Amino acid sequence: MADNIKNRLNKVDDFTWVIPQDYKKGMRVPGMIFANEQMIKNAITDGALEQVVNVAFLPGIVRYSFGMPDIHRGYGLPIGGVAPIDYNKGVISPGGVGSDINCGVRLIKTDLTQDDIKEKIKELVNAIYDNVPCGVGSTGKIYVKGKELHKVLQQGSKWAVSQGYGWDEDVEHTEENGALPGADPDTLSTRALERGYKQIGTLGAGNHFLEVQVVDEIFDQKVANALGIFKGQITVMIHTGSRGLGYQVCQDYVRTMGKAMNKYGISLPDRELAACPINSPEGERYYAAMACAANYAWANRQAIMHWVRQAFEKVFDNSAQRLGMRLIYDVAHNIGKIETHIVDGKKMKLLIHRKGATRAFGPGHPALPSDYKPIGQPVIIPGDMGRYSYLLVGTEQAMSKSFGSTCHGAGRKMSRRQAVKQTRGMKVEDELANKGIYVRARGWRTLHEEVSEAYKDVSQVVDIVAGVGISQKVARMRPLGVVKG
Repeated sequence: MADNIKNRLNKVDDFTWVIPQDYKKGMRVPGMIFANEQMIKNAITDGALEQVVNVAFLPGIVRYSFGMPDIHRGYGLPIGGVAPIDYNKGVISPGGVGSDINCGVRLIKTDLTQDDIKEKIKELVNAIYDNVPCGVGSTGKIYVKGKELHKVLQQGSKWAVSQGYGWDEDVEHTEENGALPGADPDTLSTRALERGYKQIGTLGAGNHFLEVQVVDEIFDQKVANALGIFKGQITVMIHTGSRGLGYQVCQDYVRTMGKAMNKYGISLPDRELAACPINSPEGERYYAAMACAANYAWANRQAIMHWVRQAFEKVFDNSAQRLGMRLIYDVAHNIGKIETHIVDGKKMKLLIHRKGATRAFGPGHPALPSDYKPIGQPVIIPGDMGRYSYLLVGTEQAMSKSFGSTCHGAGRKMSRRQAVKQTRGMKVEDELANKGIYVRARGWRTLHEEVSEAYKDVSQVVDIVAGVGISQKVARMRPLGVVKG
């Protein structure tokens, strides 16, 4: 199978590859992947390109099934996959959104420099570790159920701010203003709600992290100035999602849709892509449940940011306002969004599945905050804990080439099990310390699962999306301190 797809791949340019629509009977559109030669080889080997092909079978898919340069095999859609679906004629797929609904990342800037922090980095990381619950099954300081949990699920970031966990301006700099419309808590199972009672403000485990960083390179001074970014500046990145609640929503609706597909005459090559028409009862209920999970994730990251600010206040004996701890932006990585795009010269209402992919709207888009309209949407791309992360902005080309989408991170090139096996005997904490990075984690296994060697080089990933024009590089950040679950 790998040889078949390799032989049918068409190389359009250095970073663009197309799988023709006639590669497999039943494909409704071609596949398009942004990648270099090595990334394409990896995606063939791990089966991610076959998943791009399977996604092309989805009813209502428009123009292409996309793969971003951080692509690797996932559940249903590959991670790094984008599926634009005709809202009126197409389907919605829980596997196309992902298990950790609205796993996403936010970037906080400060007025501090590396000189201000170099003697306090261990104290600061320890304060954050103590203040933000992390690890598998971790529970937080916020306990909500009943009507109050319903408010969280409908209001997202705004609920957290209304409870004192942040500032009004945080909401303005969050995708969708921190609340996806259409959320209906009645579409969630009892188990999903139970899993949400105690997990607001918790980091979780796996690839989720809190990172204190220094800006070590500026690529576009004009845009950096507009965002308040300067070389030597301290930033903080928060990467987590909807925790157990989001996972349960995905599990519940994959089962529901798997049973309902025959009713709608839908046949797909992969049961993990189980889907129903967007406007069917099952589709509408899933979208409403997904929106609840997305809003829960925004509330979660908002609460975590509040506790990160508190940790800085304690260590530097100053207020977060005086330390300049303002949110640059918060973006979602696993989500289905109803958007209007130009297709064949006409406006079309679409449901964009982005799984391990980031929205990247260009300058002037009405969905952007007023202060970002001149420059485009901030795009935040975390790397691995031993190298770099990036700040980019969306472009007009992204709107025409990839439905306003770009990559979401470095992308794994090694499974967690492989990473643990290959780093057995390695002292990850010491390796990071030798690079000037202080790390705190709940257990040794997470550090071995998340070593740099398990990931692609995020610099190469970012160079590709910049090379094809769907994002524009602004700044690079290097880790100084990391908290892992």
